Amino acid sequence: MNMYDKLYELYDKRKEIELGGGQDKLDKQHQKGKKSARERLEYLLDAGSFVELYAFMEKNDNPCSKGEGVVTGYGSIDGKRVYVYAQDFTVYGGALGEVHAKKITSIMDMAYKHNAPIIGLNDSGGARIQEGVAALHGYGEIFYRNVRYSGAIPQISVIMGPCAGGAVYSPAITDFVIMVDKTSQMFITGPKVIEMVTGEQISLEGLGGADIHSGKSGNAHVKAGTEEEALDYVRLVLSFLPDSSITNSCWEWEEEYRSELSDMIPFDSTRPYDVRTIIHQLVDEDSFMEIHKQFAKNIVVGFGRMNGIPVGLVCNQPKWMAGGLDMDASDKAARFIRYCDCFHIPIITLEDVTGFFPGVQQEHRGIIRHGAKIIYAFAESTVPKFTVILRKAYGGAYVALNSKALGADMVFAWPNTEIGVMGPEGAVNVLFGKEIERSGNKDLVRSQKIAEYREHFANPYRAAALGLVDDIIDPRETRIHLLQALDTFLVQQDRQEGRKHGNIPL
Repeated sequence: MNMYDKLYELYDKRKEIELGGGQDKLDKQHQKGKKSARERLEYLLDAGSFVELYAFMEKNDNPCSKGEGVVTGYGSIDGKRVYVYAQDFTVYGGALGEVHAKKITSIMDMAYKHNAPIIGLNDSGGARIQEGVAALHGYGEIFYRNVRYSGAIPQISVIMGPCAGGAVYSPAITDFVIMVDKTSQMFITGPKVIEMVTGEQISLEGLGGADIHSGKSGNAHVKAGTEEEALDYVRLVLSFLPDSSITNSCWEWEEEYRSELSDMIPFDSTRPYDVRTIIHQLVDEDSFMEIHKQFAKNIVVGFGRMNGIPVGLVCNQPKWMAGGLDMDASDKAARFIRYCDCFHIPIITLEDVTGFFPGVQQEHRGIIRHGAKIIYAFAESTVPKFTVILRKAYGGAYVALNSKALGADMVFAWPNTEIGVMGPEGAVNVLFGKEIERSGNKDLVRSQKIAEYREHFANPYRAAALGLVDDIIDPRETRIHLLQALDTFLVQQDRQEGRKHGNIPL
């Protein structure tokens, strides 16, 4: 056999591998509205940039493995080097076996070594049953790397089909999970097993579809309508992130006056408004990307840009639960804060909070433990951290949301803000309740006491006098003050070599 014969043989083998489970199975994948593994990579990566690795890796007793059900390699997204793996549902249903896992862990190791993001496209029926414990060991090897590389390189998971059993824990450990509506599911045990064990009947979508995980369980950060939209989200998320925890940024800024801000928040502290209107006025035009939009709606988190520099935003949402913090909101905020800290992304907090949400259920289910996560996350982080108090900041929630005591670099307040242990109405009832009850006109006396309390105590000037607020600012100049703060504190940022800490699922 001469060299040309060898080349033809190589060509045939590559074609066989690229065809995956065969044309029939590819057609079935398309009929479900799903792309093949290679089509997904072709859409996600810059044209012509994909370099496949480990294509011929296979088990010794399985010479016709068709790529072992996963495609691995590297490429670029908008010029940024990324490492990728895409499970191929047409081969063994994408089930994970020993060599399948080895291909994934090898590409993860390479991503870590080269300080680049790792992106996993998940479409798998779970562990390869015929390989037994070897398949389970493969999952463990992946989990180990998810944890060890957490906080060192960005890790993004896209669920593009079933993700069942032990397979769900790898996405759960990664930084961002994106699901496709109607075609992707995540669950520990499927509907049939649940029915056998508990008698409960439920559909795949009802158990672990994108709606459930983006809005109820909080396991998914983004719900996409189509596969293309999901992959577009990957590109968008990466545009805000550094390649790794040791990447530096440089920038220039220009002052910008935004007059609309003065009219966007109702003066009455009990009236709701959408904090997104404030966010869009502060960040660069069309740059805000919200994370976990359907989950814990009483707090808004996401990425934006200020003169091109990525920032993380943590914002109370008065439109839901008056912006109060409950267990889910605490978890959502804390994990996002820690992620920004992992990758040196400055954090801006927009505060309008009534406090931690009261109630027997919240107390019994552990609001203390969950609320403590926000305190820990802010106190632990060393990135530049700025707070703007928009309207009110009461009680322990004032402290928890990036106060000076927790290491905020700058705290700004708008002139109409109320800062105190509790709102004026509650404080007056505690301090002057008996006096009000003895008075002839309870409503009049109560309103007078509230006005006096608000004038003397519930205002930003008292906090500023104690140095707990750095400056009381004109709302229209908020963006300017934040840009000045970024310009000052980005230079002083404590940038460590390697990772600071992992991004544990909270």
